[in-house]
Amino acid sequence: MSVSMTSTTTISDARPVGPDGNSTLASASDNLKWPLRLWGTLIALCIVLFLDGLDVSMVGVALPSIGTELNLTTSTLQWLISGYVLGYGGLLLLGGRTADLLGRRRVFLIALAVFAVASLLGGVVDDGPLLIATRFIKGLSAAFTAPTGLSIITTTFAQGKARNKALSIYTVFGASGFSFGLVFGGLMTGIGWRWTFLLPVPIAIIALVMGYFLIPKDTTKAEGGHDIVGAILSTAGMLLLVYTVVSAPQAGWASARTLGSFVLVVVLFASFIAVEKRVAHPLVRLGILRNGTLVRANLAIVGLFGSFASFQFIVTLYFQDTLGWSPLHMALALLPTGLLVAFSAPFAGSVIDRVGTPRLIIAGLAAMTLGYVLFLRVDTHPIYALAIMPTALLLGVGFALAFPAINVQATNGIEDEEQGLAAGLVQSSAQVGAALVLAVTTAIISAHGTGTGSAADMLASYKPGLIFVTCVALAGLLVTLVRKRA
Repeated sequence: MSVSMTSTTTISDARPVGPDGNSTLASASDNLKWPLRLWGTLIALCIVLFLDGLDVSMVGVALPSIGTELNLTTSTLQWLISGYVLGYGGLLLLGGRTADLLGRRRVFLIALAVFAVASLLGGVVDDGPLLIATRFIKGLSAAFTAPTGLSIITTTFAQGKARNKALSIYTVFGASGFSFGLVFGGLMTGIGWRWTFLLPVPIAIIALVMGYFLIPKDTTKAEGGHDIVGAILSTAGMLLLVYTVVSAPQAGWASARTLGSFVLVVVLFASFIAVEKRVAHPLVRLGILRNGTLVRANLAIVGLFGSFASFQFIVTLYFQDTLGWSPLHMALALLPTGLLVAFSAPFAGSVIDRVGTPRLIIAGLAAMTLGYVLFLRVDTHPIYALAIMPTALLLGVGFALAFPAINVQATNGIEDEEQGLAAGLVQSSAQVGAALVLAVTTAIISAHGTGTGSAADMLASYKPGLIFVTCVALAGLLVTLVRKRA
């Protein structure tokens, strides 16, 4: 077992500089009693990550209302989610590397401004394709803010207790946004679905103003040029992979179109690897993948995020279509998950310091797997306290334990100039993994029925998808266990 796996408190020799060109702000971060400016910087970054998570799950709750008002088919509606994921997952690596090269503060603020404008446009348009376009732009913006925000933290706070505390607070905000998205989605949809698009606008503006005045100015940037060919190949490969899996249920998994797309995906990624081995300044230094803790973090977050995103999709259908619940009723049913994640934030960093990341990741994935297993018992007349609440509580505990630990593990031991790359890799795994698992889950549900019959028939069509979600979380747990024992 490597030292970096068993300990998260090794202090890095590198000390990032503050806005005045010295190490004042960074030195302050060594002391866990941070000044107000440092807290303000962290809060601004946390707000933006909260918005990234909130946006995905909140809009999902509003899909039925959007489809009714704009007269959109089910296949068109799915692109309101898939469009965001395509922009987010496909461009994360490029976003992280661009921040390293051009300056993290500059890239972060520009991308956040674009996110706010796209949110405003999404709340006022009346055309389906235009609405999907705004979702893609928001995903693209998040692909730059997410890895950039994480790398700002990891280069501002010294590795060890200070960085663990900052990262635990930061990542729990992201998990809270994803968890509370259903709650806010239910509340906003009750007023009108457009509010699910408009709600992020004032929040993003507040974060933009805070970031402009509080985030330290860039004094150093990573050396090297732009790997344009690598960026094109990796982005094209990511986009085509997600698009192929998302569209495969409609086109057919064995159709010439789907098989041809998969072949082209392989060609694109093989070409990308060949370019990265030869180019002077690669987008992704392939040697970083020899870092075992980083690889394990990426595999763990696929199991965590992939299973949870698909579970949210299934329970949205189950609660609203099978049980006939309102969006608000559904939101209140899942409120314990969000509350547990949110209130765990002040304690996550100290727990990581005492226990270490591998044990927390294992415990978190185990809790989530058990939660999914228990949910398999649901029927068409569930008793909330017995059939639903245990799962909601276990998922909240699991996310609160595993999500911060995974992000800490992914960035520990990584040089400052590659923090954006490491952040982009782990978040790419989360988003692309979620898109792939969701696409497969949807295909499994479709193969076992249309879900338009009786409540019992609809539930029967969801059960195979729930089993697959459980297997994804279990696979993430087993990989983490095996690697830890090795």
